[in-house]
Amino acid sequence: MSQSLTLYHPTGILTGSIKLPASKSEANRALIIAALSGQESQLHNLSEANDTQLLQRLLKSDAETIDAEDAGTVMRFLTAYYAVTGQQKTLTGTERMCQRPIKILVEALRELGASIAYLGEEGYPPLKLNGFKGSGQKYLKVRSDISSQYISALLMIAPLLPEGLELELEGKIGSRPYIEMTLSLMQHFGVTADFSGNTITVKPQKYKSAAFTVESDWSASSYWYSLVALAQEADITLLGLKEQSFQGDRAIVDIMYRLGVYTEFIEGGVRLLKKEHEHHISLDFSDCPDLAQTVVALCAGMGIAVDMTGLESLRIKETDRIQALQIEVLSLNASLQEVTPGVFHLKPGILQKKELSFRTYQDHRMAMAFAPLALLQPVEIQEPSVVRKSYPRFWEDLEKVGFEIKYKA
Repeated sequence: MSQSLTLYHPTGILTGSIKLPASKSEANRALIIAALSGQESQLHNLSEANDTQLLQRLLKSDAETIDAEDAGTVMRFLTAYYAVTGQQKTLTGTERMCQRPIKILVEALRELGASIAYLGEEGYPPLKLNGFKGSGQKYLKVRSDISSQYISALLMIAPLLPEGLELELEGKIGSRPYIEMTLSLMQHFGVTADFSGNTITVKPQKYKSAAFTVESDWSASSYWYSLVALAQEADITLLGLKEQSFQGDRAIVDIMYRLGVYTEFIEGGVRLLKKEHEHHISLDFSDCPDLAQTVVALCAGMGIAVDMTGLESLRIKETDRIQALQIEVLSLNASLQEVTPGVFHLKPGILQKKELSFRTYQDHRMAMAFAPLALLQPVEIQEPSVVRKSYPRFWEDLEKVGFEIKYKA
């Protein structure tokens, strides 16, 4: 396995057509819902991302110990799935996964009647699931400012609960589009829900089998937007994206319009072209936190100042993404600081012409967010194989548009 790669682009001119990977957010929800239906559903264009391939394997596994590796959605969705289906399982993951909190979800499932024990530190994996006896309770109040995955996990099992579920979301709702994606997919498979104010109500009902084709991943598109913004000239087509999308990261269209990329929706995808960019912007990432790393790396490279909010969930991702960004932008003579609680400011500096090297912190998005800077000067990416989590063909796709890549053992 390569320990690092160095990439650069000899011309800075990008043209081509790229088939993006499928959305693992959509795919993972569809897999759980299909499994809960107990029927065969035809799922098409499932993501080749490691998280989705892993979930497929684990849903078919009869092993007592289940390893969710580093996949947050897999850990959280399977916790709820095994709980409501009454399966006796030990659920674990990587060292980092066992540092990521799961207490909010476990406490909610216990209230509903699940028997779950912590095998290590209270509030964190690994978990021992010991069956389910309906508690007769259907009302839950859950914090909604930490991770929407807890809420999605509860919603997907809600139709199978004896009393259904009335879920009150407490506080600011983070990543709301992901909750709406979950509800839309549930509806596709025959389950209705009511989302009024801060309360979601799901009555007891049954999922139906259905065919579903997973859309291409808007999160993955963000790196191509960054590439176009940094290129000397660009005309890139991304295939498989829809203008009307379940995915919250479609917000990249509007964000990148301000950062120098025009989106033309065409049949079968989008066409990206360069335009003028702004020099100081303010952004709220509450609904699209996975785009933050792309934007920070791009703006640090382009000399654009950014004020940002809605980054709370980045602390509990594959790494502490805020801390990782604060360290890595120093190489670009930029700084990322929390100026008041919850408000971050990126101050760009003058980029020096030298080979840049970026650590990835076992985080796929760190690798792909900083790679586009190779359009400015040679860039080294350490541990580049982390992209397998969501976009296994990322480096090959960059070679298709003219990047030269050298791997080091």
